[in-house]
Amino acid sequence: PHRDPFLLIDEVLSMEVGKKVVARKYIKEDDFWFKGHFPEKPVTPGVLMIEMLAQAGAVCILSQPEFKGKIALFAGIDKAKFRAMAKPGDTLRLEVTFTKRRGPMAVAEGIAWVGDEKAAEAEIKCMVIND
Repeated sequence: PHRDPFLLIDEVLSMEVGKKVVARKYIKEDDFWFKGHFPEKPVTPGVLMIEMLAQAGAVCILSQPEFKGKIALFAGIDKAKFRAMAKPGDTLRLEVTFTKRRGPMAVAEGIAWVGDEKAAEAEIKCMVIND
């Protein structure tokens, strides 16, 4: 359901609907956050990498027929760690695997990679609601 300027994934590479997704985000010099974070040393904010993982997970869970036309919202973020910077010219590989699901609630493990290096990881909890 996200749209520009807050659509933070560029493509889905593979997906097992409702279970696992691998997506990609190309980090561009003109991405909106670099104007202030930081003009002299552009770095993608860690919280936006978590949002990118959540958006990839939303594509995966909302692709299930029972969730057609609904939206997924954060219900919690746990175990977040930031390990590497994502700079202009980098490509983030976003891997999200759902580990638990009960009705409209779900838990997923997400890892954002820059090359072979973990940039961010977190346990993401979400809730699917009617829009």
